[in-house]
Amino acid sequence: MPDTPSSALPRQVADAFVDALVALDPVTGTYLGVRECSALLPDFSPAGQEELAVLARETLARLDAAELLPGARSDAERRCGRLLRERLTAELAVHEAQEGLRTVSNLRSPAHSVRMAFTVMPTETHEDWAAVAERLRAVPAALDGYRESLALGLERGLPGGPRATATFVDQLGKWAGSGEGARGWFEEFAAGGPSPLRGELDVAARGATAAVAGLRDWMRDVYAPAVAGAPDTVGRERYARWSRYHNGTDFDLDEAYAYGWDEYHRLLGEMEKEAAKILPGAGPWEALAHLDEHGTHIEGAEEARAWLQQLMDEAIDALDGTHFELAERVRRVESRIAPPGSAAAPYYTGPSEDFSRPGRTWLPVNGETRFPVYDLVSTWYHEGVPGHHLQLAQWAHVADRLSRFQATVGMVSANAEGWALYAERLMDELGFLPDPERRLGYLDAQMMRACRVIVDIGMHLGLEIPAHSPFRPGERWTPELAQEFFQRHSSRPPEFVESEMVRYLSMPAQAIGYKLGERAWLLGRENARRAHGAAFDAKKWHMAALSQGPLGLDDLVDELSRL
Repeated sequence: MPDTPSSALPRQVADAFVDALVALDPVTGTYLGVRECSALLPDFSPAGQEELAVLARETLARLDAAELLPGARSDAERRCGRLLRERLTAELAVHEAQEGLRTVSNLRSPAHSVRMAFTVMPTETHEDWAAVAERLRAVPAALDGYRESLALGLERGLPGGPRATATFVDQLGKWAGSGEGARGWFEEFAAGGPSPLRGELDVAARGATAAVAGLRDWMRDVYAPAVAGAPDTVGRERYARWSRYHNGTDFDLDEAYAYGWDEYHRLLGEMEKEAAKILPGAGPWEALAHLDEHGTHIEGAEEARAWLQQLMDEAIDALDGTHFELAERVRRVESRIAPPGSAAAPYYTGPSEDFSRPGRTWLPVNGETRFPVYDLVSTWYHEGVPGHHLQLAQWAHVADRLSRFQATVGMVSANAEGWALYAERLMDELGFLPDPERRLGYLDAQMMRACRVIVDIGMHLGLEIPAHSPFRPGERWTPELAQEFFQRHSSRPPEFVESEMVRYLSMPAQAIGYKLGERAWLLGRENARRAHGAAFDAKKWHMAALSQGPLGLDDLVDELSRL
C-alpha cells in the first residue's frame, strides 16, 4: 500500500486504499477508467486473495490512527471512515471464512469478472485494441489462478454449490463456443478490432477461448463430481456473514423474513385490483399472461434498446429541475444490448470517473425478439433513471466532495439496490405508471423482490412456511419449494426463474437487500419529512441523499433522517 502521512485523515487513508486496490485488481481499475489497467487482469489464486486481505488489514490499522486526529470528527471524515471500516471488516470476515475458495456462481465469479472487463474497455484507438490483445493474453493465467483457488477449496472441504456449478459449466461452454467452427465469446469480441492487429488479436482470443474451454472441462470432469453431494444452501452462520457483506448491517433474519411476508400480502392485494382492470375475474398472473400475448410490445432487440433509451431520456427531462437537479454529464446514460451468455436479468454499469464512458443499462435478449412493455418500464426506472444511474453517476459527479473510495468501490449492495427499488416506487408515486398495464408490471417487479426476501432467507436457513401462506403452510423451505413458489408468483419464464434461483443459492443474502434497502430509504425519507414538516423539500432531500455517498444500512436511516 502506498505510504500515507502520519497525519492522514480517514478520506486520505481511503483514497490510498483505492490506489493500492487498483494495482492489485486491474478490473476494478478498468471500471474506474484507469487506462493503465487495461492490459492486465487480477491474480485470483489463493496468494492473490491473501494480498487483498493484507491490504485491508493494513488499511484498517492506518484508519485506527487517522480516526484519533482532531480533523476526523467532521461529518465528511466520519462518514468515510465509518464506511471504510465497515466494508473492509465485512470483506475480511468473508476472506477469513475462506469463501473465496468456493466462489461458483452464474453471475459473479472471477471468470465473470474477466469477461465483463472487456465489455467496459475503451476500443476507439489502435492503442486501445493493443491493450485488448495484451489482456486477452492474460486470460489463461487469470483463469488458472481461479482454478487453483477452487482446487484448494476442494482439498479443504469447502465446496461450491452443485446447482451453481452445473449452471456455470453450461455458461463456460457457451463462452467457449459450441458446434463445429463456432467462435468463442472472446473471438467474437476481438473480431471488432482493427485490421493491422487482426492476427495478434485472433491468436490472443483463441488462447483465451482455449483457457475458458479448459476451465469448463475441469469444472465438468473434476469439480462437479467432487461437489455433487454438497448442499446448495449455506446455513445460518454463513448466511449472516454474507448478509453483513451485501447489506452493511446484521439483520434480524427472522424479522426480515416476516417483513417479506407482510409485503407479499400487501402487494398481492394491490395486484389483484390492477389485474381486475385488465382482465375482469382474472388473478394477477393470469392478467400478466394475457399481457404477454395481447399487451403492448416492442418488436426487435434493437427496437427495444432504442425504446429504452427514449424512456430514460424522457424520464431525465421530466425529473430534472422538478424532483432532482442534475449536472449535464449525469444526464447522459446509454441503453445497450447485453453480450451473449449473460445472466437473464438486466443490469447497469456505472460511468468511468471522468465520464468518458457513460453509465449504461444492459438488456439481455437471449434470443428473444418480442419484449412486453409491462416488463420493461419499471425495470428501466430501476436500472437507469431515476435508479442506479442517478445514484452512481451522482457519486462520480461529487467525488471531489466525497473520497474516491466513497465515489467508486465503497458501494454497499443494499444501499444501491434499495435506492433503485425506491426509485421504482417514486415513479409510481409521481404518476409515471398511469395505466393498469404498466402498474401491474411494476407491482409484479415489487412482488419479485418480496418473494426474494422470503425464499432467500427461507431456503438458506431452512425456515418454516407460516400458516398464513397460501403455499405449503407448515412445510420447511427447500430450493425446490422455493423455485415452485417463485414461479407461481412471477410473470417471468421458467428459464428466468431458474437463473434467479441459482443466483440466490450462489450469492446468499444479496437479493434481500432490494426490499430491505428500500425499507431503509423510505424510513429515512419519512423521518426527514416528519422533522421538517411543511418545509420538507423533496428535490433538496433527494440530491442531498444522492450526494452523501454509500452507507451500510446500519447507518443509512440515521443519515437520511438528518437531511
